[in-house]
Amino acid sequence: MYFAQTMVDAAALGSLYALVALAIGFVFSIMRLINFAQGDYITIGAYSLIVPTAGATPALMFGALPIPLMLGAIIVFVVLIALITERIAFRPLRQTNPATLLVSSFAVSYFLQHLVMLVYTSRPKSIDISHGLNEAVSIGALRIPGTQLFTMGVCVVLLVSLLVFLRRTSMGIQMRAAAENFQMARLVGVPANRVIAIAFAISGILSGAVSLLFVMQTGTLDIRMGTLPVIYAFFATVIGGMGSLAGAVLGGFIVGCFGVFLQAYLPSDLRPFRDAGVFGLVILMLLVKPNGLIANSTNRERV
Repeated sequence: MYFAQTMVDAAALGSLYALVALAIGFVFSIMRLINFAQGDYITIGAYSLIVPTAGATPALMFGALPIPLMLGAIIVFVVLIALITERIAFRPLRQTNPATLLVSSFAVSYFLQHLVMLVYTSRPKSIDISHGLNEAVSIGALRIPGTQLFTMGVCVVLLVSLLVFLRRTSMGIQMRAAAENFQMARLVGVPANRVIAIAFAISGILSGAVSLLFVMQTGTLDIRMGTLPVIYAFFATVIGGMGSLAGAVLGGFIVGCFGVFLQAYLPSDLRPFRDAGVFGLVILMLLVKPNGLIANSTNRERV
């Protein structure tokens, strides 16, 4: 029974990492850019739940809404932030040196982090937006927190929706073509600006959902709360295969499950070194299968 409970915890954490890895993967598959501001999209979405205040117990803004409206409001807000940053910080630099785009992503991250600090201060804040979902649900002998069930449910809905979008809509097909070979897709008429903007919008949708799910599970807000999920999500994209969306999802679940199982089964004196075990898994993957589990062998030029 302990193993089954651990599997549920691993699936819930893996769902979060899979969504963040997919957000990173969407932008990378088209622009070949690791957007290090992704974690700050998560942070700024989480802070949109509250009214700007210096107090440790803030008043709710989006967090006062019912959960479906709360989720929708955060997603819209984060999508707008993602589109604004794409238009101002990335679009004018697409034809420059790749290092310039990388520096721009760090600059966006730095700006958003300090914008949140300016508006909300750097003091961590406690917040309860679970709306009763923290209560455990009994399924046989298992007792699963409602927040974990909600997390896995949102993950499934988003993944299925994205799969339908990519396979059944004209824009989704264009994005798949751009991910395979962006230059060729442009030659046959795929609009570059629109495809890249949609990729950033999708990354914003996923980051907004992660913002809500993360806060519901932890109950805290911190200006660096998006950093660790993005680091693990980056590891997930490396394990799954850079440029592969399916690989990003698979890698997210692998990293989440591996971390939870290390926490559950390592001796108590070794549990503080759980993160080192995850890092070791990434190093092993780079040595054994450097292209990832689902390798994308297409050699693409950066846009």
